[in-house]
Amino acid sequence: MIEVKATGEYDLESPAIRIFLGGSIDMGAAEKWQDRLAKDLSDYSDDDLVLLNPRRDDWDSSWVQDPTPGTQFYEQVSWELDAQENADACIYYFAADSKSPITLLELGMFYEGSVVCCPKEFYRYGNVKMVCDRNGVLMVETYDEMLEILRATIDSEIEID
Repeated sequence: MIEVKATGEYDLESPAIRIFLGGSIDMGAAEKWQDRLAKDLSDYSDDDLVLLNPRRDDWDSSWVQDPTPGTQFYEQVSWELDAQENADACIYYFAADSKSPITLLELGMFYEGSVVCCPKEFYRYGNVKMVCDRNGVLMVETYDEMLEILRATIDSEIEID
């Protein structure tokens, strides 16, 4: 498995399955669920799986949200949007104690082919559940359920030797 963090490059010609890891970050305050998922999927080969992780090691919360081309903010958000468009699937993980406004926005844009993990304790659980139900998006309430579905999906797409 290869993990590509924003704003890293990845091969669009690779046969590997690309999964975007959308979800709670909360300017770095949310649990690092992306690291946990990368560890839990680390047994897949580099030829089979690429995780596109928007959480970057060098993020600086003092960066101004300036959408002008060439700014750090513009490069970050452009990478995230491109990664979601280029992904074979998107994961949207809502931490129970987060607000996740960008994840809500992204789910609305890229729900097709997504898997959503949203616990009942999330403050907008009802909204997320209704959007998923209306659009036929698979939604689970726990990390373990999400991991099980991801593994089954990945295994069904790759050739096991």
